[in-house]
Amino acid sequence: MKENYLKVSFPSLPENVSLSRVIVASFAAQLDFTLNELEEIRVATSEAVSNCVIHAYREYDGEIQLELKIHDGNLLIKVIDEGCGIQDLNLAKTPAYSTDPERMGLGLVFMDSFMDEMTIESQLNQGTQVLMVKKPERSKNSDDDQP
Repeated sequence: MKENYLKVSFPSLPENVSLSRVIVASFAAQLDFTLNELEEIRVATSEAVSNCVIHAYREYDGEIQLELKIHDGNLLIKVIDEGCGIQDLNLAKTPAYSTDPERMGLGLVFMDSFMDEMTIESQLNQGTQVLMVKKPERSKNSDDDQP
């Protein structure tokens, strides 16, 4: 499989959360994902982008970068903002924790459970970068069959 990539930037507007879902699903369709896996990819991406819209740019609109890459049969998804950053990353990863009392605080939990790998880097007042990796289940199974 050839490597491919896509980089797109858009304003931190709520309307662009659904746009990010369409973009990532279309890009991910190049790999042999099941419909269930595609939905997990859409949800994880929309959670990451929603976090940028809701938390990163509380006082103002900013820019969100979505970078997608196919590498070694895996889908790499990077969501980057230049917002306020995450004050306590370990606390933010706790289920049901949110800085917004109106929110359930499960976004990072969903992202982590739906992806094969997830790393988050964040610096206060400089932004956050989320990297998620998903490998098609069928590829994992065929790797297991190799001697």
